[in-house]
Amino acid sequence: MIAVFTPFLAAFALSLALVPLCRLLAIRMGRMAHPREDRWHRRPVALLGGVAIGVSLFAGAGVFGLVTQLPVLLICALTAFLTGLTDDLINLKPSTKLVIQIALASTLLFFDYRLNWIQSVTLDSLLTLLWVVGMTNAFNLLDNMDGLCAGVALIVGTALLIDLLPGATGAAFADVRYLAILLGATGGFFVYNVHPASIFMGDSGSLLLGFSFAAVTLSSNHDGAGRSDVLSIVAAPVLVLMIPIFDTTLVTVSRMLSGRSAAQGGRDHSSHRLVAIGLSERRAVAVLWLLAAIGGAIGVAVDYVSRSWAGLAALIFLVGMALFAAYLAGTRVYDENDEHIKARNFTPIVVDFMYKRRVAEVLLDFCLTTIAYYAAYKLRFEDPEDFMKNFANFTRSFPIVVGAQMLAFFAVGTYRGLWRHFGMRDTVVVAKGVFVGVVTAQLVILYVYRFFSYSRTVFAIYAVLLLLAVTLSRASFRLVGDYIKRQKRSGRRVLVYGAGEGGTLVMRELQNRDEAVRLVGFIDDDPHKTGSRVHGVPVIGNFEALVGVVSRGGVDQVVIGARELDANRLGELRALCARSGVALSRLHLGLEDLVVVTAEVPHARPYIRRVEP
Repeated sequence: MIAVFTPFLAAFALSLALVPLCRLLAIRMGRMAHPREDRWHRRPVALLGGVAIGVSLFAGAGVFGLVTQLPVLLICALTAFLTGLTDDLINLKPSTKLVIQIALASTLLFFDYRLNWIQSVTLDSLLTLLWVVGMTNAFNLLDNMDGLCAGVALIVGTALLIDLLPGATGAAFADVRYLAILLGATGGFFVYNVHPASIFMGDSGSLLLGFSFAAVTLSSNHDGAGRSDVLSIVAAPVLVLMIPIFDTTLVTVSRMLSGRSAAQGGRDHSSHRLVAIGLSERRAVAVLWLLAAIGGAIGVAVDYVSRSWAGLAALIFLVGMALFAAYLAGTRVYDENDEHIKARNFTPIVVDFMYKRRVAEVLLDFCLTTIAYYAAYKLRFEDPEDFMKNFANFTRSFPIVVGAQMLAFFAVGTYRGLWRHFGMRDTVVVAKGVFVGVVTAQLVILYVYRFFSYSRTVFAIYAVLLLLAVTLSRASFRLVGDYIKRQKRSGRRVLVYGAGEGGTLVMRELQNRDEAVRLVGFIDDDPHKTGSRVHGVPVIGNFEALVGVVSRGGVDQVVIGARELDANRLGELRALCARSGVALSRLHLGLEDLVVVTAEVPHARPYIRRVEP
């Protein structure tokens, strides 16, 4: 452990000292990141923070003897660093950087660094090239908000370090020390890069980080490293590096669908979309850090816990990330008047197309059904030997369960609702679908196939898990949307008078508007409601509390949601708002008759009386 901790501390201290010098050098050289339409920051920020990372890394590698142990990796990493530095100084063309990245990936491949994901040498070589080039660019694209790329790099590097450290010897231990030095160098820079950042890493840092992580996940013929199963070989590195992969995929697909170049900059990254839906910059970055940590933990767990449980956790995480991507994809980040969008004649928000969304729902339910049924068997037969004894029953019944469940969901109308309006009635429909699917599957298994040896308890567990999974997946859009709207710190501050059904309708109406609105709370004259919450929004008191909030200037608008309000109280409220310069509105509820159908005589034909507007 000391052999790893010492290089980390040395690189951290050196980087911590070099970053201010690099910042001063960047200012004197005029190498500043100036605000632009396709960039997030709003003030000039010094570049060349990646120089501190690179110098600390290569100095540490020389001091701790990695030059002779990892010559290929260090030379290629140095080339990636110099390529990024050149781009920071003279702005290279994207095609030039791509050619160099391909050459570096080919160099690794020449020295037999490869993924070893599949047996075909040709296909595995192509995958290795795509992995190295893609991951290098992924970190470059991820460097779009203060502290995001460096923070994710620290999380990813720590996960890889934990995964590689046990039993690492020889060249494999050299990889561990390389990671430790890289983490220390990145940590020293990270201190200055958190919001509000005083320096950016630039391409010299992001390309170095991306290339290094991609290279470390490869295996070579000289280290003898190898994993024995597909889950470890493929899932572990993918899960650990999920956030860079996720962000790059989201940006690339959305830009292609909007007619934009994938190499074109823009504020359409996952971090930008999180800010667009109401999170602060700090919280948006923290959300992505948290997701990176979850992916890293699952990726590491693949080698330390049961493969079946780790695989199940990986599937659940991937489904969750798919839902997260669908939610972010629905965030408007492009101007509808943009010439690229006009030329394509359609919106890049794929989930708005009804038929595509229904297909996505069916695929999602297929995944959830699979996960729920497998998890039910795992929970029912916790002992590995018992599970393997009953695994044949799982494989024989699985097609029946999936087929019956999907038909049941279709029959009861599960695919007719809208996720953003998901409510109790939709939950009942889902429950009906689960019940019909479970009963149908059991009848087919029992009476058609004469399959009497299956466990009835499995189906009970499966029904509960599937109901929870489908309900949460449907309600996630509404829950996340409501939470984000409640967390907004900007926009017009609104206080609702009336915490009953009318007040709830006011809240929904305000949240469904495009304008920025922050709901401060509810006011209600019923003393028993004070201190309670309505859909997460507090009831702060009675009319006297309202007077205090308005008098202090704590709100910009008061909306009356009470169905009935005394005329004197209404007059007081009007006078109060007028004195304080606060807008006052009222929600009108009722039916407007346009055509009245009446029948005054029993069994007589009704006549129609038209009501003029």
